[in-house]
Amino acid sequence: MSTEARSITVSNIPVAIDRKDIKNLHLGVYPPNGRVRVAAPLKVSDDAVRLAVVGKLAWIRRQQASFQAQPRQSEREMVSGESHYFLGSRYRLRVIEGAGPSRVELRGKTLLTLHARPDATAAQRAEVLHRWYRDQLRPLVPPLVEKWQDAIGVRVAEWRIKRMKTKWGSCTVQARRIWLNLELAKKPPKCLEYIVVHELVHLLERRHNQRFVALMDEHLPLWRQYRDELNAAPLAHEDWRY
Repeated sequence: MSTEARSITVSNIPVAIDRKDIKNLHLGVYPPNGRVRVAAPLKVSDDAVRLAVVGKLAWIRRQQASFQAQPRQSEREMVSGESHYFLGSRYRLRVIEGAGPSRVELRGKTLLTLHARPDATAAQRAEVLHRWYRDQLRPLVPPLVEKWQDAIGVRVAEWRIKRMKTKWGSCTVQARRIWLNLELAKKPPKCLEYIVVHELVHLLERRHNQRFVALMDEHLPLWRQYRDELNAAPLAHEDWRY
């Protein structure tokens, strides 16, 4: 549990510090604009955090530059003619208003049809689409989990899908639970597979250290290519307040 939150500045970069009852310091750079956050053990001083950030400045700036260069969708108004993505392909949205139940359908290889009530707001239409994304993503996950559990030699207690703003996936090691970002429904299937492998490997190695990289190389040799493709894909518009 976080007991203290504060901010320092290192080389003109604001750094948020969250002190927690943890053993190791963790530094992250988050979309959409490269916010820097450090999760630090309770007894680690600001000076120690500053030194850790200084040692990672080159990497931090590369990450921030990558986020700045990444294309972003404008805010979706959920009207006909907009572009939306599913499994890595772009579809043109067609909104059909009517009194029947709200639903989403794929029409051919280019058209995504959203049936909605005439009085539905943009937010309500978006929620219909989110539910459809979840329904499409859910059956894709079990075969990947089963395949890679056996290959890696680990077992998860459960997996879940949720909307996340700063991660494509996460792993709660103690509970043996993995989380997958709903946005993965929009990305190519190999990107989903990469995230599943990534989170399962965390059951063997929590940190992104040399052992973690070696395990990824062993099980998914092209993981860097999939990671780069995932990170190069357009970011969804979000209200990034966190």
